[in-house]
Amino acid sequence: MPRKRRAADEIIRLLREAEIELGSGSPLGGVCQKLGISEQTYDRWRKRYGGMRVDEVKRLRALELENQRLRKLVASQALDIQILKEALEGNF
Repeated sequence: MPRKRRAADEIIRLLREAEIELGSGSPLGGVCQKLGISEQTYDRWRKRYGGMRVDEVKRLRALELENQRLRKLVASQALDIQILKEALEGNF
């Protein structure tokens, strides 16, 4: 079965549905099957998005993208510094 990417707001909606079903006494396996996800997916989503609102998830995603951009920038600068150090060592 091919993987299906779901948007953060859809994940939060599914988690809420699952919590309602689980609260009424349904077993986790049945709830996951009804939602079309595996129990591992449910656990992973619950760890990552549990208790979050849609606006918080959007903010988290924006921060993750900014963090990724900054990491690339730092890596690029570190590479430039290393190249310059090697060039200076060769001149003396």
